[in-house]
Amino acid sequence: MKPLQSIAMGMVLILLLVLAGDYDLLANPLGWILVVAGVRGLPAGLELRSTLLGVAVLAGLVSVPLWIPAVLDAIEDADESIAWAVNLPQFGCYLLLSLVLSRAAKAAGERAADAWWSTMVLGCAAVIALPVLIFGGGLEDLEGLAGVLVGLVPTAMIVLLFVHANREWAGAPAPETVDPASD
Repeated sequence: MKPLQSIAMGMVLILLLVLAGDYDLLANPLGWILVVAGVRGLPAGLELRSTLLGVAVLAGLVSVPLWIPAVLDAIEDADESIAWAVNLPQFGCYLLLSLVLSRAAKAAGERAADAWWSTMVLGCAAVIALPVLIFGGGLEDLEGLAGVLVGLVPTAMIVLLFVHANREWAGAPAPETVDPASD
């Protein structure tokens, strides 16, 4: 599996919710295992790759206790800012992934891919920053925007991960070239 495909499939597992009783059958830690495997498959020379790997592992570790319904219920019953703080590693990973892929696309001369991933950087930054403005700054009018972005940004990232999965700058193998003289 190509690195970006693994990351995308991990994000799908994280995003989807399939309940059996109170438990999510698609446990987020399983999704994070795929994300980590995909990040490990990215080219070793990518700027910030090791930092991205560390943040992905952290997000995966944070997701483990959140799979337990009682822990998740306690967080949901607490202050909304606690739920935001618990999700910071996840969206921090998405932000860093978008930045890494934007820089890789730019270095490869792919302006369109760079533009898309730069847009994802801004979207992730907004998802991280908006709750601060809402909860801390009293700007409740931004709640609708935050709610839309929390669902839209990861979904758009999944699509982009699949779209760019075949790019060499993203760890896909180079296409084999056939020498017409060898026929």
